[in-house]
Amino acid sequence: MEQLKAYKFRIYPTEEQEIFFAKTFGCVRKVYNLMLDERMKNYEESKLDVSKKQKFPTPAKYKTEFPFLKEVDSLALANAQRNLEKAYKNFFRDQSVGFPRFKSKKNPIQSYTTNNQKGTVTLIDGKFLKIPKLKSLVRIKLHRQLKGEIRSATITRHASGVYKISLLVKEEIIALPKTNSAIGIDLGITDFAILSNGQKVDNHRFTLKMAQKLKREQRKLAKRRLVAKKKGIDLIDSLNYQKQKRKVAKLYDKIVNQREDFLHKLSTDIIKNHDVICLEKLNTKGMMKNHKLAKSIADVSWSSFVQKLHINVNTNMYISACIKMYRFTHFLYLNNLLFGKSLQQSELLLRDVKYDPISH
Repeated sequence: MEQLKAYKFRIYPTEEQEIFFAKTFGCVRKVYNLMLDERMKNYEESKLDVSKKQKFPTPAKYKTEFPFLKEVDSLALANAQRNLEKAYKNFFRDQSVGFPRFKSKKNPIQSYTTNNQKGTVTLIDGKFLKIPKLKSLVRIKLHRQLKGEIRSATITRHASGVYKISLLVKEEIIALPKTNSAIGIDLGITDFAILSNGQKVDNHRFTLKMAQKLKREQRKLAKRRLVAKKKGIDLIDSLNYQKQKRKVAKLYDKIVNQREDFLHKLSTDIIKNHDVICLEKLNTKGMMKNHKLAKSIADVSWSSFVQKLHINVNTNMYISACIKMYRFTHFLYLNNLLFGKSLQQSELLLRDVKYDPISH
């Protein structure tokens, strides 16, 4: 069974390569904004003249007016058009997602996507990466081996100045054998999770551990902001402010990376060892209204953990597993039922308990 799977790695571009990426980010943003602006104008004109058909522009249209667009990867510009079309489809399918917005160069996170066409995106010696339109090879930290064909690559520059690449790979997925085991998971704050087999998973409180350091660095950032303001220097041009801003961003990156690593490892371990996983369906938004617990709930990231369980089931090799989400009262009853039971006994007990089907 073939599936698309994304792998994220850190890359270490040279100064010349960083300039190329910055140009590409800018050109992709420019094309996206131009196409969005033209679509909005065409829509207004078509409302006045019903007989007039809407014409959607392509990136090639702007290359004569803006010659610098020829210097970057044309596939990156084409993907900007695809992203805009996707944003429109999402809006018309569900208006709560909001109308497509213009992209800003002030956004600390910038990215672009390119496609692999006949080896234009290739790994070389497991240490370097070939990227379209870039003459030199980019150094990459390959901590996992790719088992399939690279379909596309997304290069992202984060607020901390760190560059990462996400490689979309088409690979053969082999399902693991069934474990004949079922487990119930009770998510909490004191303990991150208590499993129905009695095992407790600690809540590492990553944000709390970094709180003092964050507070100190954010105070420095606030002071440098005031100094720049007194001198009449724009924050973009204040080197001291920008340097401190990257320091704060790196601390946040560290918190996110620690949490993501913990959640990935825990979710993978649970999926590997159990065929049926039962969870309480939590109203996280409602619980966040409790201001005494909101910070702890945000730090513990229950929703991210549940999402990773579903991703592992749907896109990884653990496709034999099944996740069921139960309401609170049903879950308490269920957790007691599952304690010490085999998979066959658990399946018999689960028949009479109502649940909200999420995925198989």
